[in-house]
Amino acid sequence: MRRSRFLTTSASVTATLGSPGVSRAAAPHTGEPLQTVPDHYAKLEAFLSFLQERNTSQYARIPAGGIYEESYVRIGGIDQWVTIHGDNQANPILLFVHGGPGDVTNPWTFVLFRSWRRHFTIVQWDQRGAGKTLGRSGPDIAPTITIDRMVQDGLELTEYLCSKLRKPKIIVVAHSFGTILGLLMIGKMPDRYVAYIGTGQVADSTKNYSVAYAELLRYARAMGNIEAVEELMRAGPPPYSSGTGYQVQRKWSNAFEGADEFLPGTIGLKLTAPGGGVQAVVDEADGELLSANGLVPQTRILTEQDLGFDFRLPVFFVQGAIDFTTPTVAARNYFNLISAPQKAFVTIPSGGHFSVFIHCDAFLNRVVGLLRPLQ
Repeated sequence: MRRSRFLTTSASVTATLGSPGVSRAAAPHTGEPLQTVPDHYAKLEAFLSFLQERNTSQYARIPAGGIYEESYVRIGGIDQWVTIHGDNQANPILLFVHGGPGDVTNPWTFVLFRSWRRHFTIVQWDQRGAGKTLGRSGPDIAPTITIDRMVQDGLELTEYLCSKLRKPKIIVVAHSFGTILGLLMIGKMPDRYVAYIGTGQVADSTKNYSVAYAELLRYARAMGNIEAVEELMRAGPPPYSSGTGYQVQRKWSNAFEGADEFLPGTIGLKLTAPGGGVQAVVDEADGELLSANGLVPQTRILTEQDLGFDFRLPVFFVQGAIDFTTPTVAARNYFNLISAPQKAFVTIPSGGHFSVFIHCDAFLNRVVGLLRPLQ
């Protein structure tokens, strides 16, 4: 219901933006004219179109020997949105597995990941039930939104990429919820991956909020933030009988990690991205809701044992030092239990849960440094 109401409103506005102050066709069944769109909305639409064209010319360029492809790929019985961007097709393939659930990054990383294209062929994938994949399939695929099915999707995508781009292996960089999929993927098909790099790394989901609460309270006290200490103390440690306690945790983790400043800015990028716009914002919002309904009950019972301890390829964690969403201390404890041919735990000192985006160049430098000995 929420989706249809939002899309109907969005479609009506989009249909009328081109002729400010002039009624469009009569409304069905009533004969009444549709509501006109004020001039300032039409001017906004024109300005967004200008920015989209500018960003397309600036960021969607294909250098000689490079690749810039965006298309639906048949994966797991449905069309799923996949983008492939790189300055040199000889570079290694890097598959970025987004978080959420349903938090697609395709619509707004055209700026942030631009420098990555010099080192890697960057692949992004709107997962089942998210972003443009959801926009194509619709919500009827909700029963198929399971961790097992999405891991299989990731494996099918891996095989597609290796075949299409003629590489025997790819690199996986996974963020937040995506680290669950990423670890399960490399566990099932290790011979297809060069290395795994997790950030915002999930560990024991059954203890996540308890660990995060203790770390938030410790940090608030160390920073002398009396307001945060008092609010956290009033909420108390989890589990909570209502959503209020979790809201308090999210409020202060976002504040300390810089997410309060970063996340609103992604909306502007979605609206002005090559191929972006209002529909991209709508699809992401719908995907987050649908994906959360299906996946949160599945993820919150996962422990470190479910993710695995023994891996047959290099495993690296690049974690924000002040991540209170997937707590850094929990990620480190899990990392210490992992066995892999090579492994490293690297922190970004001032980074939080969204370090891969907020500190994207520093993150890239660490990734390049970790992977260089493997080449």
